[in-house]
Amino acid sequence: MDKRVSLNEALDAEKAAFQIVKKIRDGILEETFKPQGRLIEQDLAERFNVSRSPVREALLALEKEGTVIISPYKGAIVKPLSPEEVLDIAELRLALISLALKPAYRHLSPADFDAGYDLAKRIARSNNAKDHFEYHSQFWDGIFRKAQRPILHEVFRQLNDRMTRYDPLYLKVFPAAETRPRQWETLIQIYRKGQIAEAFRAFKKIYLEVVEQIMHHLKSEKI
Repeated sequence: MDKRVSLNEALDAEKAAFQIVKKIRDGILEETFKPQGRLIEQDLAERFNVSRSPVREALLALEKEGTVIISPYKGAIVKPLSPEEVLDIAELRLALISLALKPAYRHLSPADFDAGYDLAKRIARSNNAKDHFEYHSQFWDGIFRKAQRPILHEVFRQLNDRMTRYDPLYLKVFPAAETRPRQWETLIQIYRKGQIAEAFRAFKKIYLEVVEQIMHHLKSEKI
């Protein structure tokens, strides 16, 4: 077999698995696939018009990410929501943000701050989880790229992807756009003045209040 053909086939399979990961993630955001819901390989292959092999690779990638649980006899399910997981991810994200803000500030232009503030408003106004996730990802990508700390950025994106399951819940806990927390706007407003520590403290305060409400909602559902 021509090695070039073999390599191309491997790249095509990798690309297919990546696309399926994105489609499953979109399905979670749209609540087509809900926490604790089964993800059956054959059904997904038929839905996405692919073989089972890239579906299996996609599910393994989502398991590694923490979005899916795969059991030997039960197959794959979307991982259940957990107040403990919400808090753990929140604390890790805050640690990464605190490390990125100072180095990013040196490379952010007025136009970057304007773009960040626009995204912050879009996050608050979005009424579907897919848009909320996309704007939120773009907001932090803009800051972490400027920080020029690729490992921090990679880990943050992994945590962000893992939080996909919580975006529909966030919109249920805060259904009215006009009354949603404005932690991203608050961050940009103070951050662009060069008050980095103050911006982080203000963001952290609002963010942890949001986390507390989501945790309370999850705990109350279990009672």
